[in-house]
Amino acid sequence: MIRLWVFTLLLLWAHLCAAQVVSHQLPVNSGTESLPEAVRGVWLTNVASDVLYTREGIEQAVELCVELGLNSIFVVTWNKGQTLYPSQVMQDFTGVAMDPELDPKQRGRDPLQELIDAAHRHNIKVFAWFEFGFAASHGAQGGELIRRKPHWASLDVHGELVTKNGFEWMNALDPEVQAFMTSLVLEVVRNYDVDGIQGDDRLPAMPSEGGYNPGIAAAYRDETGALPPADSKNPQWVQWRANRLNQYAAALYRAVKAEDPHTIVSFSPSVFPWSREQYLQDWPSWLAQGSVDLLIPQVYRHQLDSYRNTLRETLGYVPEAQRASFAPGVLIKVGSTMPSQELMRGMLAANREAGLLGEVFFFYEGLEHYREIIRSSYASQPVRFPEAL
Repeated sequence: MIRLWVFTLLLLWAHLCAAQVVSHQLPVNSGTESLPEAVRGVWLTNVASDVLYTREGIEQAVELCVELGLNSIFVVTWNKGQTLYPSQVMQDFTGVAMDPELDPKQRGRDPLQELIDAAHRHNIKVFAWFEFGFAASHGAQGGELIRRKPHWASLDVHGELVTKNGFEWMNALDPEVQAFMTSLVLEVVRNYDVDGIQGDDRLPAMPSEGGYNPGIAAAYRDETGALPPADSKNPQWVQWRANRLNQYAAALYRAVKAEDPHTIVSFSPSVFPWSREQYLQDWPSWLAQGSVDLLIPQVYRHQLDSYRNTLRETLGYVPEAQRASFAPGVLIKVGSTMPSQELMRGMLAANREAGLLGEVFFFYEGLEHYREIIRSSYASQPVRFPEAL
């Protein structure tokens, strides 16, 4: 009788152990197939942030993203006219393969690869963000790019280098400039296991004050029979140049997909129609022509009513069938300016009221300030990254 009792206990113990082993062996994302889908991300840059300057900083940043429930990191790979990864394109062009500040002791660092390794261990998607886009420099009269290629400069109606908000610009309508930008994007797609690439309010873009270069003016005259008007905001002239950038968006999309069909093409333009009037970004056309997989307009506002209204207006340009490929960009830090805790809660609530379960925060250095708000919000309604992307 005692033997039977002991045997029964042993058998029960074995079953409990087996059940416990099975529970531990279940994949972390078991059951996630039933979760709703959304992009929850953050932009990680090398301006006003030290994260990318050490492997330890990258690891800590990824850990915070894991804690908060983010599933995407948009990491800068092109800024200040330099790459943030060892680039053969830039080595051949300028003799400098990567921003030297990222590897001052020349130990062979590759911040992009370090970020990919750290993020992918936690199933976080990584997007290579070409932040500078068609800008050549900031406060440096075109910098090294225009010094080496003067004809790449975007010219205004007076024949001067286009400068807007401190940035000097390349001529984004020039096929040679476009080929250069595409070569940087494809270099990353080819050499890194990135989940996507991203352009923003500078890719594809150019200030509407630009485009008065002789070759562009001649093309406009050939197509319209008239010279470009002196008014850079003339609607026909704006749309003609925007159409040129629409064509580039389509060409870039095709080039990326030809290199790797699984790479997500994402754009984060300014809000429309301001984006077209000021920077020739006609992004509703990008959606219509199928040149973007993930659209993240910069719904950057400092008052809740303004945020709600701008979000509603922006969604009005996104067809219902493409809403799953949409996430608003939310501003959480610019310089020393940060939204109040109340405003942060309100913006997240406004997104949910609009049927949006995700957003992308600009930028990483603001996350700590809203740690509890983001963590509790995301934990209360978990999501998975959209499979369709």
